[in-house]
This record gives sequence, structure tokens and C-alpha cells, in this order.
Amino acid sequence: MQPDYIFETSWEVCNRVGGIYAVLSTRAASMQAEHPDKVFFFGPDFGDHSDIFFQEDKSLLKKWLSSFDFEQSGLSSLRVGRWKVPGEPIAILLKFDGLWSRKNEIYAWAWEKFQVQSHAAYGDYDESCLFGYAAGIVMENLYHWLCVNQSVSPKGGLSAKRSVLCQQAQPAVCAHANEWQTAFSIFYLRDHCPEIATLFTTHATGIGRSIAGNGKPLYDYFEGYNGDQMAAELNMVSKHSAEKQAAHFADCFTTVSDITARECAQLLDKPVDIVTPNGFEPTFVPKGKAFDIRRKEAREALRRVAGEQLGGVVPENALFVAISGRQEWKNKGIDVFAAALDKLAQKIYHSDRPEKEVVAFVMIPYLDRAPSRKGKVSAIFVPYYLDGHDPLFGKTYYDLLIGMDVTVFPSYYEPWGYTPLESCAFHVPTITTSLAGFGAWAAQQKDQFGVIVIERNDSNFDAVAEHIADDLLRFDRLCGEDKARARKEAAAVAKKADWKHFFKYYRKAYEIALKKRDNRISELQNPRLL
Repeated sequence: MQPDYIFETSWEVCNRVGGIYAVLSTRAASMQAEHPDKVFFFGPDFGDHSDIFFQEDKSLLKKWLSSFDFEQSGLSSLRVGRWKVPGEPIAILLKFDGLWSRKNEIYAWAWEKFQVQSHAAYGDYDESCLFGYAAGIVMENLYHWLCVNQSVSPKGGLSAKRSVLCQQAQPAVCAHANEWQTAFSIFYLRDHCPEIATLFTTHATGIGRSIAGNGKPLYDYFEGYNGDQMAAELNMVSKHSAEKQAAHFADCFTTVSDITARECAQLLDKPVDIVTPNGFEPTFVPKGKAFDIRRKEAREALRRVAGEQLGGVVPENALFVAISGRQEWKNKGIDVFAAALDKLAQKIYHSDRPEKEVVAFVMIPYLDRAPSRKGKVSAIFVPYYLDGHDPLFGKTYYDLLIGMDVTVFPSYYEPWGYTPLESCAFHVPTITTSLAGFGAWAAQQKDQFGVIVIERNDSNFDAVAEHIADDLLRFDRLCGEDKARARKEAAAVAKKADWKHFFKYYRKAYEIALKKRDNRISELQNPRLL
């Protein structure tokens, strides 16, 4: 049982913010291969920023667009085109200005129907929820255009749908919402278009991330935490409520790792239906001679910038180390990485062996600090989104990652950990922790030389920093043959996480959602309910 059409929405469709962009943009090729042009991604329209990732095509869905009732829907515009990623799936970008005047009405509906507590909203809650609601409107409309005699949907909620549901067969359509920002699409479809099977994925529980980010010991007292209680304490009631209710009302609830599945059961009171781990699309990685050329270009760029920032010539055999991700000092392990560099500098200073220079690139957007240098360990801060337009390198993240010798991602809170997987895919050995979903998965694989997984808990910060420093020093001293082996084994781990191996979990998720939808439709088709 597989879908005829897949609708998927995220705040990061054609909008690179963090790891979810990488997940969706790399998975798109596998989706297109199995469902060519039956996959539709829905994202917010940010104009020129979106156009970096989006190519409008006015020939796509032209008749549908001409029939769309913008005034009644509350949307100001829709653009249809292609997401400029492997597979080039169809993407629909929304502007939903007209919904702001209906915000209170929508929140009242969400409370009455789904017990979503929007009264404590602040920050990005309003914009996110209105986007999710708008995505639901567009999905409903497109569903009826594609599947129900090319007519727009009737209005009036569930009772008005029962005449539609009495049809003999229902098209198999799945709508997949990612993260709390799109939770309102789940609520909208459940109420207005129950013919569509819904999936909801939390890539990290909001309350789990907040507990960790606020310096509370997430793991030592895990079983004692109550999600609702902590949401009130940490001022996250509305976001937590939207996420929790979407998990409960979706036809299939998923997350990306066993670590986060445990969080969902404890903090959202809802066990996941299936874990859908994050894979990688290998077409992003150059092959053969092209790989060698790109690596050489990357190392030249890294040497050049390091020399400019540090005021001297950086030797060709310098060890280039990188950490990247969001500016979450504790959760992403930036704090322990900084401590490890300090310990590494001390080890090199007291060593009786000559050591190569170590240059660490801290690629954290907005973490704007001056370069620092200790004996032979230097840190260069790169406070930009590396999309090829930054003033420091003018290269993309992948164009620089390929030139690194080793990466370090010592996360404290990391539901999956896309960055170490990306590193492995580009043949760069990586150091991560047991608290990252990828780290926990990689620890079960045979190729251990390319991925070092450090055991981490609430109380071993110094030991983790010491471990990282020792690993970097050991890696610096490896002979060329052993370094080549480490790079080969890192790539071998990434191959095991190819989407061609992991997409099977999504097939199962679609099946779970469609079966639950069929049960719902069977109940609604019962003549006694009409």
C-alpha cells in the first residue's frame, strides 16, 4: 500500500535554515525516483531568498492555479516550480498574509477541535502556525483538483465531507508535516480533508531541546520529566502543545532515531509508530578525479583564509579540523570542542615530538569571534551560512567540507546528527558522541576507524574533551596509509546510510498512515453516521 501522491511540508522547503533542509533536499531524489512528479513540497515564499533554491515554472499546474480562490483562502500568492536539488521535485511556495486577520479565529478552532493551547504564544509561533494552516488549505485544494474530478474542495468541515467519502474508492494521498512549525497542517486536514492520510515527524522534541539547552540534566533524571510541566516551566506551552497534539492526531507519528523515540514517549506521551532515520544522497559527492580536484581546491581555500586570519603562512600539511551547526553552545557540543582544543594545545606544548599545525574551523552562523592561536592550535570562526556567497570563502559548506582532515561533533543533544553523516559521505573521518542518533547508529556498524563515537552523559564533560584532544593528536600522528584507511571507512559508513537503504522506513510509514486513514474512512462511510 503506497501513495499515489505525496504532499510534504516544512518551514525549510526551499529555505535553508538547518539540518531539516539537508534531510528533505537529499531525500527528494529517492522520492522522485519512486513517485516521479507525484511528490509536491510546500514551503514559505521568501521572494529573492527562496529563489536561491527555487526555479519557478508557470507551466506547472497552470489550470489549478487559475482556479485557486485566493480571496477565500487567505493566501496572497502561490508559486509553483522546481526545488533546485537532486531529483528536482515540484515545490509550491506560499504567501499567507491574509490569514493574519483570522489568527484568533484559527486559534479558537484549534483549541476547540484539538486542544492546542495557543494563548501563550510568542516569537515565531504565530507565523509558523499560520503557515502550517495555509499549507493545509493548499493541500486540500490540490487534492481535490488532482483526485476528485478536478474540482475545488467543499467547505464546512468533516460533516460536509461525508458525501465525498461515500465514493467507492479513495485515492491514496499522504501529507507529511515536519516539526511543530507545520503542525497546523495536520489539524486542518484532519478536520477538513480526512481523505488524506497524515504523517507527522518531530526531528527533535521542542521540550527535550529546551531542557538540554537550559542547562538541566536531561538524561540523569529523564524518567522524572513531564513534558507538560516542563513546557510551563520553560515558557514553551504553545509550541509544545502544537507538537504534542500533532503527534497524537496524525495517522502516523515518526521521529529520526531511537534516542528521540524515547523522548517522544516520555515528553509527548505518544510512542512513535516508526523510526525513520536520516539518510544521505550520494550524488552530492563528486567522484574520481573530480573528487580529488575539489578536495585540492578546498584545501587551498582553507589555507588561504587561515593565513589571512592568522597573519602568517599555514603549512601545506596542517591538520584541518571542523565543527559546524546551529549556535547552540551546549547542545551541539561547541563548549566541549573549545575545551578539547585547549587540552590539545597543552598536549602539543608539552610533547617531545614535533607536531603539525592544527587549524580548527568553527563554522557556526552568527558565532562571531576573533581568530585565536595557542602554540600550534588555531581556531578560526566562520559566522556565515556557507551558501557560496559569504565574504570569507565564497564557497558552499560541501565545497569546504571535502578539504577537511577530520570533523568533530561532540553533541550533548542531537536527535540524529546530519553533520557527521555528511562528513563521512565526503570521506572525512568524524568524532561524535553516543548522545547523537547517528553516533548511536554508527557505533553498531563494523567500520569503526572512520567514525569515533565517544560515550557521553550528563557528568563527563572533561573526560569527553580529553578524549577528543587525544583522538585529534592520534589522528595528527597517523601515517598516510592509516589516514587513507580512515577516510575509506568513513565513506563506507556513509554508504550504509544511503537513502536507498533508509527510504524503506518511509514506505512503511506511508503504509501505516494509509491503513489508519482507510479505517477512518470506513467508519465515516457507515450509513448510520450519515
